[in-house]
Amino acid sequence: MSLYSIILIISLLFPLSLSFDKKLQFYKQWNTLFPALFVVAFFFIASDIAFTYKGIWGFNSQYLLGVELFKLPIEEWLFFIIIPYASIFLHDSIVHYFPKFQLQKKTTQIVSIVLVLLSIIIIVFNFDRIYTATIFIGLATTLLFTILFKSKSLSSFYLTFIVIIIPFFGVNALLTGSYIHEEVVWYNAQEIIGFRITTIPIEDFAYAFVLIFLNLWVREFFISKLKK
Repeated sequence: MSLYSIILIISLLFPLSLSFDKKLQFYKQWNTLFPALFVVAFFFIASDIAFTYKGIWGFNSQYLLGVELFKLPIEEWLFFIIIPYASIFLHDSIVHYFPKFQLQKKTTQIVSIVLVLLSIIIIVFNFDRIYTATIFIGLATTLLFTILFKSKSLSSFYLTFIVIIIPFFGVNALLTGSYIHEEVVWYNAQEIIGFRITTIPIEDFAYAFVLIFLNLWVREFFISKLKK
């Protein structure tokens, strides 16, 4: 068993085992959650493949099972299902037990506008860095669309993301080389800003935000279709 697969198993173990909790009943979300996971994963995996082929990032074979598809290890494919599943489970748990744990509508709009403007500044000054520019274009675009279409999840997600980022930090720190001899995932230094928190590129926090929130947003879409 590889280190990367162990990280994924541990990440899934707790939320999956509690998905059948009588109070939360998270398993009842599966009919809209899994379609959302696969839709969002399709686009992220496509960009992941492109980035891998371009050498923007790559993977250390000593921490992998050795099974690849389009130059992506099987663990990386599973990452885009397991990590969003675990993250949305945590989001839903917080919302369920603390329904008032959310920003006011006006505050949500202000935070979104500030993040869009900040993203634009980062893009302008780092347009030649593919990973940096791509992820902040994605963040700005996602937030602009949520402002336009008034997502129901964003006001709570801004706060739940602060909690979600704690286990994410542990997972991504390991993947990027903290506490081990070499990183599981390496980054081309020319394609990132270079500022890291421990071993995690700052871009990864924006990446996590977009990945998880898009799953929530797409799930909202499927829920609204079912209600009709």
